[in-house]
Amino acid sequence: MVIKRYGEVEALPVTDAGALKTIVRWVIAEEDGAKNFYMRIFEIEPEGCTPLHHHAWEHEIFVFQGKGTLIQQGREVPVCSGNVVFIPPHEEHQFKNSSTETLKFVCLVPSQK
Repeated sequence: MVIKRYGEVEALPVTDAGALKTIVRWVIAEEDGAKNFYMRIFEIEPEGCTPLHHHAWEHEIFVFQGKGTLIQQGREVPVCSGNVVFIPPHEEHQFKNSSTETLKFVCLVPSQK
């Protein structure tokens, strides 16, 4: 078993092209013994965003702070604290912070991408 505080996990800047004012914390990963899924916490500052992208794996997301916009297949969908989002494989997506506070969400990805 592994228990830790997410704020104590190293915050890494998201450096993919198109990302702005976004950090990620890999809170559960291979070094924790995870075999099937990894858990990440994203923090997007006001006016920041993740890159617009798509890939072969799904995402399960829980927004736990702030408000923002999810760009999904070219349309804008508002998201806020308490929302749960499923993004299927190959679906283009991007998160943008549209508020004055940090947008924070949990994102699960398969370990074998």
